Amino acid sequence: MKRLSELTNTMRILYHYVCTRYRKGWNSRAELEQWQEKKIIKHVRYIRQQSPFYQQLWQGITDDQWRDFPLIDKSIMMEHFDQLNTLGITKREAMDIADQAEQTRDFEPTLQGVTIGLSSGTSGNRGLFLVSPQEQAQWTGTVLAKLLPGGIRQPEKIAFFLRANSNLYESVQKGKLQFCYFDLLLPITAHIEQLERYRPSLLIAPASMLRLLAEQQSSGLLTIEPRKIISVAEVLDPLDRQYIESVFMQKVHQVYQCTEGFLGATCEYGNLHLNEDIVHIEKEMLDQQSRRFVPIITDFSRVSQPIIRYRLNDILTEAAVPCPCGSPMLTIEQIEGRCDDILYVTHQTTAEKVPLFPDLITRAIIGASADIEHYRVIQYQINQLEISYRLTGKTDHIAHDQAVEAQIIHRIQHICDTLQAVMPAITFTAYEFTPGIIKLRRVERKWTL
Repeated sequence: MKRLSELTNTMRILYHYVCTRYRKGWNSRAELEQWQEKKIIKHVRYIRQQSPFYQQLWQGITDDQWRDFPLIDKSIMMEHFDQLNTLGITKREAMDIADQAEQTRDFEPTLQGVTIGLSSGTSGNRGLFLVSPQEQAQWTGTVLAKLLPGGIRQPEKIAFFLRANSNLYESVQKGKLQFCYFDLLLPITAHIEQLERYRPSLLIAPASMLRLLAEQQSSGLLTIEPRKIISVAEVLDPLDRQYIESVFMQKVHQVYQCTEGFLGATCEYGNLHLNEDIVHIEKEMLDQQSRRFVPIITDFSRVSQPIIRYRLNDILTEAAVPCPCGSPMLTIEQIEGRCDDILYVTHQTTAEKVPLFPDLITRAIIGASADIEHYRVIQYQINQLEISYRLTGKTDHIAHDQAVEAQIIHRIQHICDTLQAVMPAITFTAYEFTPGIIKLRRVERKWTL
């Protein structure tokens, strides 16, 4: 019986792999949207019957009017977890399994055969996710199709750095594919020893860990030769991207994956596309001119924990020009960060709060000096910024460069003048951050509106 189950699961994975990798493309954006519409209407019709939460939420709204469904977010999903999921699993049951896995670092246990996951909760609101065996097979097939550089028949040794392992990630290990989980709680010395023995061909890690590994590689302590590098879980800062690419002499690819699903991956040109073959994206525009928006997602492939008109907390920037790969799926210039990390300054005349997007600050700082190796910006109050930085070769954390700091102040002053805003007071400190269980946020707001 177990052998039959494993065979069935493998066949499902292969089916979704083939469907994703060899699916006939859409000739236009209009064709893609028409295809999505049919999928979504069929999906919401089924979910309405299976989920008590959505059944009540959508009362009086027909399936083809799904764009009028009320928005939900993580807090609503967690509040109504018991009624929202279609498996009858309670939040308490799922949280007990997830917490136990976190404490024991044993991520194999499931609940009724369902994989339970727990998000890192950087926004202060941890999220649970449920993945059925069928959805796990679909996820695995889709991920393999989009990420493997040479296809499923070519041997690959995958190194995956994460805060927590999952049956979902382990399911990638099929046939000629080897998978090795690297626990972010362990020290870098342990990782180096394991990497040197394992010699991965595919390296997947948060941006801050990739940067640290690149530094170890540059110093000669690490000598791996991965064929593909993928950044996950954190915003890939331009400063880190440039350094990692220069050390490993290749493009850094990205995966846009969160509790809410597998939302995007880079194409062969290294450009990030949203996975509109499994999710529909509505754009809540933040700034039309700069093409910044917040994504509202509808996953028309996910049944266990339906995600329909779900507002994320991310800031995405749409690419200004089409991708050379020809895909009609939306191309993203960058994932800028979270809405919670939009800084604010005070307008000079109206005293209104003026948004200061993270990317503006990032560009101001890394443009101030080519010697800036690391930086962080924290806004504690609307009139107070703390900027920590480290210059190339300055490992003692005590040397500050007045010329660099003056240039940073000048550039931020220029931004504030353009916005007609009051310049906040800036304090400079030494940079300190160790990659690991806490996600690196280069720009962070620590006060609430």
